[in-house]
Amino acid sequence: MELKSRARSYTDMSLQAIAHVIQNGESEASRIAAAFGMLDRGWGKPQQDNTHEIKGEIKVVLRQMLEDDDE
Repeated sequence: MELKSRARSYTDMSLQAIAHVIQNGESEASRIAAAFGMLDRGWGKPQQDNTHEIKGEIKVVLRQMLEDDDE
């Protein structure tokens, strides 16, 4: 069984554990972190805009790595 499939088999248990922390977590920080985790899984993370203005010049550096023929 591949790793992704094995991990997905714990989905229900994981969601129950997160819900338990939301309801019974000892600290406010743990309850908030669990709540965000639950929302991200249920609704997806909010989309982030990538509309930054770039001033000046952009340089792109490409490098090629070659295997050493001496080995």
